[in-house]
Amino acid sequence: MPKSDLRIDILGTSFSIAADEDPAYLESLLHQYRIVIENTRKITSLDDPLKIAIIAGFLLCDEIQKKYKTFGEAQGMAEADSQEAEKLTNELIIRLDEALNKRA
Repeated sequence: MPKSDLRIDILGTSFSIAADEDPAYLESLLHQYRIVIENTRKITSLDDPLKIAIIAGFLLCDEIQKKYKTFGEAQGMAEADSQEAEKLTNELIIRLDEALNKRA
């Protein structure tokens, strides 16, 4: 995929980045970050762009950690279910073998 350029004008600074992502995806990330910045301003009443950016980044990291934790717990449950299914399958095979051996 060709590199996409994104112009970022936020918190009193502006610059461009290039990334191997769809331009629409990059725009959606920037939009989401602007929402987090605005919410951070509201809940903290801060005006310092650096402090706002740091707290916004911290809040985004918190969201990611919570999602990873939820995903990890779901993954663990799936693995436990898979192990239980394997155990039940093995028990059924043993019973079938025993039943077939008794018939023979």
